[in-house]
Amino acid sequence: MPQSAPAINPFETAKRQIDIVADLLSINDGTREVLKHPKRELTVNFPVRMDDGSYRVYTGYRVQYNIARGPSKGGIRYHPQVSLDEVRALAAWMTWKCAVVNLPYGGAKGGIICDPKHMSQGELERLTRRFATELVPIIGPEMDIPAPDVYTDSQTMAWIMDTYSQEKGYSVPGVVTGKPIAIGGSEGRGEATGRGCAYVIREAAPHAGLKLKGANIAVQGFGNAGSVAANILHDEFGANIIAVSDSKGGITNSAGLNLKAVEDHKHKTGSVVGFPGSKAISNEELLEIKTDVLIPAALENQLTAKNAGKVQAKIVAEAANGPTVPEADKVFFEKKITVLPDILANAGGVTVSYFEWAQNIQGYSWTLAEVNERLNRVMTESYARVHEVAEQRKVHNRTAAYVVAIQRVVDALKIRGFFP
Repeated sequence: MPQSAPAINPFETAKRQIDIVADLLSINDGTREVLKHPKRELTVNFPVRMDDGSYRVYTGYRVQYNIARGPSKGGIRYHPQVSLDEVRALAAWMTWKCAVVNLPYGGAKGGIICDPKHMSQGELERLTRRFATELVPIIGPEMDIPAPDVYTDSQTMAWIMDTYSQEKGYSVPGVVTGKPIAIGGSEGRGEATGRGCAYVIREAAPHAGLKLKGANIAVQGFGNAGSVAANILHDEFGANIIAVSDSKGGITNSAGLNLKAVEDHKHKTGSVVGFPGSKAISNEELLEIKTDVLIPAALENQLTAKNAGKVQAKIVAEAANGPTVPEADKVFFEKKITVLPDILANAGGVTVSYFEWAQNIQGYSWTLAEVNERLNRVMTESYARVHEVAEQRKVHNRTAAYVVAIQRVVDALKIRGFFP
């Protein structure tokens, strides 16, 4: 039998990305080694009581990658495929994501090896609270601030916040972000990733020779980020949404889709597939459709050397993490397709998480209008800086974003110095 190709180690990929930018910036070997190593890693094995009275031992991780610019920040995911190297890579990428939008944070990530789809609400609560007790010594508003990620949500954050607060003896809302508004969450957090993506697309459109009013948009992954971005691009900027998809397939209508009706159909049937008046297409076909803006908002590794040459969009805006492989980046650069990389395009979520944390620290709540105005300013300024570096260095936006982010971290490291 033919052997399958070995799985790509995400942390090796993350380190290669550091080397590429370190070469461009002429970073010395010592600093480069610091950038390629996490500051702190925690691995814990802990028992959880299941509904049937038995106990099962779960393994969890928390990696704090770099804290040169401030306390570490990053989500916690629940998934059967969680690994330490994956968490390391995600923590590194969070470091760069926070830096590219100039937040006073370092990067972190966490995860538990589990299958939440086969666990009850009670089991998930016990799993979360038990893991949170293991994290208490290394998290906190001034140390490391977790957030939701894959298969975790605002309820998960509420359990972590409550468990941490019980340990401290007083309420500490700032220990996590992505909480329900009732216990210190922020207005606008739920739509922040999609809204931030829409703002970056708006800023990039003139440089790509595109007017958003009347422009055609295709969205792979009509979930939270994808649907919010689509609605804002349509309602606020006058764009035309011609194709959307979910895990079961996609739909298209060159005259434009009624997003409210599509969302109602998905709510009733569980998928966008079969929406009346649309033509069925696959997720793969959606990526190659003739459109002005393509928003991959689903899974990683969707745009590859195999299909990059068939992409017809002027702008590819990565609402998902890692949808484009390096070989596809080269093709897009040669074809003069503007790529808005994930560490910039989907940084709206962590930006409003920062706003939530800031509100918690102040003990004061901002209005939705204030949150959106501040998000608009951050995303606008961040895109402008990345575009400036891309033009100056004659590189694509992904490399430019990494140059901006890593330079900011290196500057912080140099200013702080290495102890002792």
